[in-house]
Amino acid sequence: MLRALQILINKFLTFLLKICGKNGTQFPGAISYNMNQHILEKIKYPKYVIGVTGSSGKGTTTNFIYHILKDAGYDVVYNSSGSNGIRGITTFILNNCTIFGKFKHEVLLLELDEKHLHLAFGKNKMTHLVITNITRDQPARNGSPDLIYQAIFNSLDEKTTILINADDPGLMKSSLTFKGKIITYGINRTKDSYQKSINFSVDEAYCPNCHKKLIYSYYHYGHIGSYYCPNCNFKRGNPDYVASKVDLKEKKMWIDNQEITLNKDFLFTAYASLAAYALCHTIGVSKSKILHAFNENPIPTKRGHDLKLGNRTITMLESKNENALSYYQSLKYIVNADGKKVVILGFDNVSRRYKYNDLSWLWDVDFELLNDESIEKVILIGRFKWDVRVRLLYAKIREEKIIMLDDLNELTHVLKSETKGDIYTMVCFDMTEILLNKFKEDQNGNN
Repeated sequence: MLRALQILINKFLTFLLKICGKNGTQFPGAISYNMNQHILEKIKYPKYVIGVTGSSGKGTTTNFIYHILKDAGYDVVYNSSGSNGIRGITTFILNNCTIFGKFKHEVLLLELDEKHLHLAFGKNKMTHLVITNITRDQPARNGSPDLIYQAIFNSLDEKTTILINADDPGLMKSSLTFKGKIITYGINRTKDSYQKSINFSVDEAYCPNCHKKLIYSYYHYGHIGSYYCPNCNFKRGNPDYVASKVDLKEKKMWIDNQEITLNKDFLFTAYASLAAYALCHTIGVSKSKILHAFNENPIPTKRGHDLKLGNRTITMLESKNENALSYYQSLKYIVNADGKKVVILGFDNVSRRYKYNDLSWLWDVDFELLNDESIEKVILIGRFKWDVRVRLLYAKIREEKIIMLDDLNELTHVLKSETKGDIYTMVCFDMTEILLNKFKEDQNGNN
């Protein structure tokens, strides 16, 4: 009786909030969860309950899995809003149940916050869990990568099949202790891989088995690459699913001797595509249907290539605050792009989850990459622009290259009057919509 009441309340509150123009992804679940914190344990789940978690890339990976399953004819739903904490997950699951607590779809797919995994599902609930990577991420909340690892694996038992990124030794160490089924995936050396680590953020340098220093054949970024221990048998090995011939400029790679089209020219996209391929094939989707989803019915990119400022292209990149390797991928992409470039950096809030304004992570970001002749100007915006400026100066970015912008209403004027190159915004979630509106206002004003 209580379960039915909670489900009805959840549905009603969501409906009411939508009418009022609100998002409605958090509040209903907060009410339901506070009424009974074990409500999700009482749901009758479908055959497939698939989770995706990790320090970065979980949203993109979840989106790709959904796209493949939907294209293949599966009745699948997922938390597309990105609300991946317990309250958002509770809202989503209860809204997709009958009042008798039976989940209404064939597949439940969830992007899951690492620290909320144990709250969302007790053991035995998830059939599959994809883990993208474990890196230094939100240190004020998560602490070290080891604590993130513990939070994930303490929530699992042998009945959940895990799919892990074998290129991450911090994840591959699960092969030493996890008793359930492990499926691995990894990317072979690419033309962008490097021989020696060039990142500040190397979170796993030593063997988790014997604690000797790992030897790398190559790095993709951070501590992600191909490694082995010279003292024991711990190594990346040969993953179950391998991507090869990765060409980001051409947006192509190969899996199982088949060419796959990437919808973005990011290494993160290649990893997300590979993880989605591995998961979908594992649960029985045929290779031909997976290839159809990638090559014949690809996901349209959300990056703002359709935006223009005069005849200049605007590319909007979202970089996750408190995650140096997320910033690295965006910086690397910008530097590798053709032509002269203007970069917009900044944020108003460090996190959407808490009020701590810890900025130590800025010193893990490779802002030194902006010391490139192709970077014409760096425009700093947002409440923490002076902190970012200090970091850029320590990275030896010349002062005359940096523009401090106090009023965002002046952004397009400054871009037009003081810069010439193509424009790249590299901001966190809170600033993306604001900048998008500013650019659209300029476009509408000139039409």
